[in-house]
Amino acid sequence: MSRVYCALLHHPVKDRAGETVSTAVTNLDVHDIARSARTFELRRYYVVTPIEAQHVLVRRIIDHWTLGAGRRRIPERHVALALCESLASLELAIADVERREGVRPQLVATAARLTLQRPLTGFAEARARIRSDPAPFLILFGTGHGLADSVLAQADLLLEPISGVGADPYNHLSVRAAAAIVLDRLLGTEGGLR
Repeated sequence: MSRVYCALLHHPVKDRAGETVSTAVTNLDVHDIARSARTFELRRYYVVTPIEAQHVLVRRIIDHWTLGAGRRRIPERHVALALCESLASLELAIADVERREGVRPQLVATAARLTLQRPLTGFAEARARIRSDPAPFLILFGTGHGLADSVLAQADLLLEPISGVGADPYNHLSVRAAAAIVLDRLLGTEGGLR
């Protein structure tokens, strides 16, 4: 089994003007990305925000599905939400993976639009690396208008953007949809790989 983790960053991310900001946690992002994390057998899913009130919200969502009425109503969903944890920074997520695995994870960053001039890694190459490299991997997803350049600069792999089709491909997926596509391309069955 791959040693793969993911993190949804609410900070540091960019706003429409490219400034570094913090964004608000949403119930659907916590819930749906946890379900994708479970589907593709990730070891942990971190929701990263420096805002304490947002940690309270994430804990309430997790508790609803792991301990509360959500677990009684849809019992199988608790296994997905049990993978989720909120942390105050990317550095804490990296440290948690390192504590669990005994080695620092390789960072895999995603972006819909890139502002840094760096070599991009295709999905097939990243998939092969994840499958063959014994190191743990931490896949980073950003909210707002994407991960801050400071995060992209730390990445060991910078994935090519998900591309649409047509002469003018539309590229404004929700982070939930993008996460599901990325995880399928990196960890799903061979039929899901382009």
